[in-house]
Amino acid sequence: MEQRFCQSCGMPLTDELLGTNADGTKNEEYCIYCYKDGAFTQDCTMEQMADFCAQFVDEYNKNTGQNVSREEYRKMMLQYFPNLKRWQSTAK
Repeated sequence: MEQRFCQSCGMPLTDELLGTNADGTKNEEYCIYCYKDGAFTQDCTMEQMADFCAQFVDEYNKNTGQNVSREEYRKMMLQYFPNLKRWQSTAK
């Protein structure tokens, strides 16, 4: 099965981490941290989302075997996010 990623924060999606639509059904595109009850949980810019995600750089490094800094990870996110559905209309 192809790996799915949250179309807001880029986190790998599993069935347990799927967000919810307004009717309570699972949303296949967004995680529970970004999308709940049919709406985004945070009203933020792409840059603010990158700042938020950068706090999880240690987990990223552990899962990938890399050793990137928080600022390097933030820059990576800002390059990756324009590919995600949520940010495509706002990407510069």
